[in-house]
Amino acid sequence: MSSVDAAWLGMEDPTNLMMVSGVMALDGAIDLKRLRLVLDRRLAPFSRFHQRVVRPRSRANLPHWEDDPNFDVDNHVTHVALAAPANDAALRKLVSDLMSEPLDFSKPLWHMHVIDGYRGGSVFLGAPGAGRKTVLIARVHHSIADGIALVRVLLSLTDEAPGWRPPARPRRPSAAGFKLPLDWLPAAVRRGVGAGQALAARPDRVLDAARLGIHGAYRLGRLVVLPPDPATVFKGELGRRKRAAWSETLPLDDFKAIGKAFGATVNDVLVGATTGALRRYMERRGQPTVGVAIRASVPVNLRPLDRAHELGNAFGLVFLTLPVGIADPARRLRAIKNEMDGLKQSPEALVAFGVLSLMGLAPVEVEQVGLRFFGSKATAVLTNVPGPRQPLYLAGRKIDRVMFWVPQSGRLGIGISIISYGGGVMLGIATDARLVPDPERIVEAFKVEFESMRSAAAKLAGARRKATSSRQATPR
Repeated sequence: MSSVDAAWLGMEDPTNLMMVSGVMALDGAIDLKRLRLVLDRRLAPFSRFHQRVVRPRSRANLPHWEDDPNFDVDNHVTHVALAAPANDAALRKLVSDLMSEPLDFSKPLWHMHVIDGYRGGSVFLGAPGAGRKTVLIARVHHSIADGIALVRVLLSLTDEAPGWRPPARPRRPSAAGFKLPLDWLPAAVRRGVGAGQALAARPDRVLDAARLGIHGAYRLGRLVVLPPDPATVFKGELGRRKRAAWSETLPLDDFKAIGKAFGATVNDVLVGATTGALRRYMERRGQPTVGVAIRASVPVNLRPLDRAHELGNAFGLVFLTLPVGIADPARRLRAIKNEMDGLKQSPEALVAFGVLSLMGLAPVEVEQVGLRFFGSKATAVLTNVPGPRQPLYLAGRKIDRVMFWVPQSGRLGIGISIISYGGGVMLGIATDARLVPDPERIVEAFKVEFESMRSAAAKLAGARRKATSSRQATPR
């Protein structure tokens, strides 16, 4: 096991389980036998889904993977019915319960629940009158892979048409046909793929000032002296219960239009709407927001996209300031864009990757100090993963919606996940139940912020068209 993967394994804590949790809503009842066959055949090339973790007796040695001699896909698939009234609230409760339940470390670290009886809803994973759906809830330990790699695993399970039949032999995982939109990836990362590969091979050299240069050494110093985040409703002692919520699907084209109007990227707009939602929630809880800014720990992919099918963790972290104290959406968006532009040119993600690598090699006590260090610098984890642009099918059923949640490393109390799929965007919120017992309120506020930004963008675009028409009509 690599030192970075070992670091994520070592972060496992009853108050913050290191699982990536995902939900998929399918357009009807699924054939369980066919689903098990798909999982058995198509996960076979990804060896870690058939391997369990072996912890060393000595702390000086890293954990390692070994094949599970008793592996049976049936041990990783549970079929249950959603409790009455089988609506969105019931589904949120089930997802929250599973998010609070650890995986079985005596087996490979993943599990899937097949949920029958969900009737869809007017707000979340369906539409009025959509009929019954099958919902899949998957949990995968972060030590197996990061978000980009897990998207590739998901894609390997799916087809572009419903009439697929499983091959006689497992196919070798390939990056062919796996395309990700790049507009949200930092330019420095796109240009520095070679550096990412080198660091993956020798992460212990990341803190070498000669390799990082003056700018990198400055960023390392910035991480060290960065003051702790302010006390808010989102920070505090954690419990063992988690809460999950997710938004309806919003049109990706609308986010693009907003970005075009304000000269920002889609990612800037998504972060701006999320920041506004957090502001509204804080005000709802009676907390002052004037002049307040909090940070989000944002994973940045360091893996070359042609190697996206490889498992493991290959990402760094940057600390993004979220100006919740700015009420005006346009001014808030400009502030976020400026912050993002600065981070795109910095090697901060590479520095954090090296720190995580060293934490995985360190004794438990030192790793805990590192966790407290990272956790004090931020309030939330924020992840944006671009999914496939066209609808896909799993075991013959169309995937209507996809949502996921990342673990809140560093003992943070809130995780924010954004995913695009089939031309739509969804926001997912995972929280500690002690701190934020009602994450659906943040989701509702996100929709309000989106509508506000869309209205402002439409007015701005209209004013520009009017000004252009006026200039063209003026005689010379």
